Amino acid sequence: MMKKKVLLMGKSGSGKTSMRSIIFANYIARDTSRLGATIDVEHSHVRFLGNLVLNLWDCGGQEAFMENYFASQRDNIFRNVEVLIYVFDVESRELERDMHYYQSCLEAILQNSPEARVFCLIHKMDLVQDDQRDLIFREREEDLKRLSKPLECVCFRTSIWDETLYKQVSCTLSKHGSSQLQLCCLH
Repeated sequence: MMKKKVLLMGKSGSGKTSMRSIIFANYIARDTSRLGATIDVEHSHVRFLGNLVLNLWDCGGQEAFMENYFASQRDNIFRNVEVLIYVFDVESRELERDMHYYQSCLEAILQNSPEARVFCLIHKMDLVQDDQRDLIFREREEDLKRLSKPLECVCFRTSIWDETLYKQVSCTLSKHGSSQLQLCCLH
């Protein structure tokens, strides 16, 4: 049985815990409104897609926790990471700060787990007007790919209200005939 360390990160309120609850705990979208904020880091081992066991680290996104991850907890959190899933709230009014935290994550990943795969979820896309979704997603994707260098990131648009969330995360975490996590589908 293979265990993979997966970091789930992003600012407070971006939708990380709702996402985790829908995908791994069989919540339905409307029930996620009852979930509270994650305090510090919640660890869970989740069997996923057969013989893959995820060592999932859901990292609370409040500012004090984020600063702590990059200071005193840096080595512990960012060591031996196979996959970083960074969640961005598409409606965030603090895009510059969001990008700063993302870049800090990438620096820590480069130092501690340079082989990790990086995925960015542009989340809550259902809140964007239909005719603006493609444009907004493309702009965010371009910014994230530029900021991520020398690492590569793969971006997805997601929402808890449709099938995109489960599809994108399950494809991201699927194991395909090798010991590495590979992306099995394209956005």
